[in-house]
Amino acid sequence: MTHNSPFIVRILQLHCDSIEYTPTKKEIKSAEEDVSTDTTRLEELVVAFVAVEKDDDSSVAQDAISQIKNSMEKIGCKKLLLYPYAHLSSNLASPNLAMSLLKEMESSASELDVSHSPFGWTKSYKVQVKGHPLAESSKVITKETLSSQDEVTSEALKSESKIKSYWYIMSPDGSMTPMSEFNFSNHQKLEILSKYESAKKRSVDEPPPHVALMKKMAIADYESASDQGNMRFFPNGRLIKSLIEQYVTARVKEYGGYEVETPIMYDSHHPSMVSYFNRFPARQYNIDSEGKQLFLRFAACFGQFLMANEFQLSYKNLPYRLYELTRYSFRREQSGELVGLRRLRAFTMPDCHAFCKDLEQSIEEIKTRFDLSRSVLNDLGIEESDYEMAIRFTEDFYNENKKTVEELVKKHGKPVLVEMWKEKFFYFVLKWEFNFIDNLGKASALSTDQIDVENGNRYGIDFVDENNEKKNPIILHNSPSGAIERIIYALLEKAAFDSKQGRKPQLPLWLSPTQVRVIPLKEEFYEYCNSLVEKISTNNIRADIDDRNESIGKRIREAEKEWIRYILVIGEKEANSENLSIRDRQTGDVREISFDDFISEFKEQTKGRPFTGLNMPKNLSQRPQLMV
Repeated sequence: MTHNSPFIVRILQLHCDSIEYTPTKKEIKSAEEDVSTDTTRLEELVVAFVAVEKDDDSSVAQDAISQIKNSMEKIGCKKLLLYPYAHLSSNLASPNLAMSLLKEMESSASELDVSHSPFGWTKSYKVQVKGHPLAESSKVITKETLSSQDEVTSEALKSESKIKSYWYIMSPDGSMTPMSEFNFSNHQKLEILSKYESAKKRSVDEPPPHVALMKKMAIADYESASDQGNMRFFPNGRLIKSLIEQYVTARVKEYGGYEVETPIMYDSHHPSMVSYFNRFPARQYNIDSEGKQLFLRFAACFGQFLMANEFQLSYKNLPYRLYELTRYSFRREQSGELVGLRRLRAFTMPDCHAFCKDLEQSIEEIKTRFDLSRSVLNDLGIEESDYEMAIRFTEDFYNENKKTVEELVKKHGKPVLVEMWKEKFFYFVLKWEFNFIDNLGKASALSTDQIDVENGNRYGIDFVDENNEKKNPIILHNSPSGAIERIIYALLEKAAFDSKQGRKPQLPLWLSPTQVRVIPLKEEFYEYCNSLVEKISTNNIRADIDDRNESIGKRIREAEKEWIRYILVIGEKEANSENLSIRDRQTGDVREISFDDFISEFKEQTKGRPFTGLNMPKNLSQRPQLMV
């Protein structure tokens, strides 16, 4: 029985400050001739160590150099060294084939400053690799992955890369200025968003500050045993995430959303799915199961649409709103775009669809959801100054609905980025979003809504109108907050910015894993502290006790490092006082206040927000130390 090995190129790719190499001797008979044995030094380049395996062919080589060029574009490097490196494989192609394919790769990268190290020679080398997340990567390119990549790339993704966009800035008075002519001197964040979006560069060259904070605060971390972009949340992080989920869900239900739950995987050959793939720009995870080709959902849309297909709807029922908090949605984002909590492959998305009888009703509904989204972000701790608005629409929609667009921009109260399309590429004719700008100048969409004019028909959703005729609804796609993980990212980035400006970083009080820390001066005050914590906790406040055998100074410093808002140090004076002596992190003051007044003050600050108890042992001495 013969085994046909796949076509394979193996690559170890390094973004380097420099490399020096010196050919020392010929390793094989067919090694390159006329090679200088002098030392070559190259600086500011990408080095691609390449092994060509048996049965490789031109298509694999072309894909390999294409992937190298794409990653070099993301990191802004234009110098490439192809370095033949047999040690990456034990199944090498013949020297003649390998040399031929390497030369083909080199000639296909002629727009770069490209060279190769001598083929078939033993070389000594010294390399200095840069220290950013994209500096080191490995690739295995095969004929099989080539075909599978083609299978899962939707027409919408292909179209997205070819869209011709016209970029403007719209002011609150409705005037539109070409982006290149707008004066951004008083709108620096909008300028960042405009450059970021028009360039469509999503990759990152270094980790943003929130990555270190999410680890330091024991909120979340990468999971090496999982796929990239799938995070693990520690008890602190799960508590924060849960509270945000509860709050957003409560606000959507208050607005009129009806909560449902739908499957996380679907048959990719279902007629509605095949069509939807080619209208939604997302990459999906694929699973083979019992002869079916399944995929993990990348949104809650189709689950809710298939459900709505079974409803008998009248115009009197509309707008009808279905809501799901998807834990999780899955998108196989490109690895260079994944960083911390900003962009993930598995994320929690509050997703609310409103089924509307016509464009007029959908426009009124989108205005309501616009206000809802602004309110939700504000209550989560994301202020209007933290984000910039982008609005995208077809030229036809804008010409017919200028007042609607202008009203949304006027509500926002400051200039917004406009992307106009000459024709409709996707299923929507208008989309707006609020984009958070982080400390590295990257923009990330939070709240968003879309006017979808296709999927009512695609999924066979209909309603009976006033004339007893069946019609397809217009569907709005709203997430009032955006992904829950991205809210945490934004809050941590805000805290990092505050710290950089000399202000104390902190989370909103209602999201703090510990809200009150009680520190006994001596062991004799433990009993009093326990009863005090119990009394505080019965008022829906997360309080704990630092009963460790550490100095008072160290325990206070560690409470500060955990961003705990209120610290109560209990000694003899405090144990015998009718009032509480409170260190307030926000003001930096130590003040005396009665117990009842403190509870009232606390409740006023957390009014309307959900509560859950501690997600760790009450006593710090009983907590394991997290090594991060």
